[in-house]
Parts: sequence; C-alpha cells; structure tokens
Amino acid sequence: MPKLAANLTMLFQDVPFLDRFAAAKQAGFKYVEFLLPYDHPAEKVKEALDKNGLQVVLFNLPCGNWAGGDRGIGANPNRVEEFRAGVKTAVSYAKLLGVPRLNCLAGKMVAGASREDHKKTLVENLKFAADAVGQIGVKQIVEHINPFDIPGFFLNRVSEVLDVIAEAKRPNLYVQYDIYHAARTEGNLTLTLREQFAKIDHIQVADTPGRNQPGTGEINFPFLFAEMDKLGYTGYVGLEYVPKPDTLSSLGWITQMGCQLA
Repeated sequence: MPKLAANLTMLFQDVPFLDRFAAAKQAGFKYVEFLLPYDHPAEKVKEALDKNGLQVVLFNLPCGNWAGGDRGIGANPNRVEEFRAGVKTAVSYAKLLGVPRLNCLAGKMVAGASREDHKKTLVENLKFAADAVGQIGVKQIVEHINPFDIPGFFLNRVSEVLDVIAEAKRPNLYVQYDIYHAARTEGNLTLTLREQFAKIDHIQVADTPGRNQPGTGEINFPFLFAEMDKLGYTGYVGLEYVPKPDTLSSLGWITQMGCQLA
C-alpha cells in the first residue's frame, strides 16, 4: 500500500502548527506534508521534524497572500517577479528540510488577462521553478483544483496540468493528483491513474461530498488504493482532508481499508 502522509495544515488543527509534528508522531505517522511553512523559520520546522523522527514529503511554493485570498500566483502575469522570488525562498527551505518535491499552485485568473496570457506565464514560471529546484534534486509538481472550492482557479483538470507540463518540457515536472478535486471536477479516477501514471508523482485524498476522510462519502477508496498497488505506486498519499469529528477519530479508516501509516 502507498505510504500515508499527514497533512499538517488540515489535520491536528487543535494545536499550533509546530506542535502538530509531535501529534502526528504520537498518532503513528512517519511522513508529513503541509501547505506553507514560511510563517516559521526553516530551522524551527527542521527541529520539529527531527525531534519527532518525521520526513516531510511535500509543501508548496509561496502562494502570495493566502489570508488575503490568494491561492497561488504561478499563472498571474502581473506577479512574475514575486513568484520567482518565492521560488528562491522555497529552495532555501527545501535544502534544509530535505523535501523531495515542491508543489506549484497556479492560482486564480486575474481580470484584464486572457487565458492564453495566464498559460504562457505559468509555463515560463514552471520552467524557472523546475530548473531552480532541479539543481538541488527536487521535483516540481503541479496541482489541479476544482472550480467549486476555488472559483476562477486556472487549472481545473488533470489534462490542463499535463498540457502546461508538456509545454514547459522539464524532466522533473510532474502532476500532483488530488483525488478529491478530480472527483468533483471530472471523475474517471481509475482511468486517470492508469493512463497518466508515469506523470503522477504525488497523490492527495479526501472524500466527497464534504472533503472529509475516506469512507465518509462516495469515492471507492479501497478500490483506488488497490489500483495504486497494481500500478506499482510507491510514492506518498497525502491526507488532505477535513477530519470529522476530529483528527484522531478520523483515522479509523486507515486500518479498516487495509492501509498502514508506515
């Protein structure tokens, strides 16, 4: 079965971010991911990882002003310099934390720019990011987001991610396949896994409706996990869901579905 990574942005929210590493360890996790570590010095995040024997497997490039409504700036034609400065920041964190992949959020489309303008910007920014992170042996991945949770987000479908990756032409560019977002936007979960397996480097999960833990909605996760095994997926599955009723109570699905934390 794939290795499960606790998403520390979504899980264990009853304690401050830097305390969630200990909570993840106590729950039995070996691997973690999170959205954005940049509010905390990289040394503090490293200390929390090392103290708890955890490995971080993913976090995002800086996404602009998240509290102010930004959901990434990778495709924003007006913020290229900000994006590229953020890549440099991410590289400094990645070096210290030893993360093997960084995710890029394209962000929401902006008024006054065409779809083609956004695409051209994103392709050029991905070239820059992939080259920068590639120098330290890190993969650059790109995520699709459903248009219901984030209206106006530039990349809604896996095919759109594959399109910009193909144009950027960098060997360390891959898809982050989010099963929740795919289920809401396009379905065909198993076929996508099979047909695009070579370009998928990371997977995230949540059930729908509700974006809660697997087993609370309509997605057949036991089937999908078995399919990952058949395909030979040896990567990580990030638990990027809203725990119901709380994180520890939500983890029962793991053993029920025959998965393991390590």
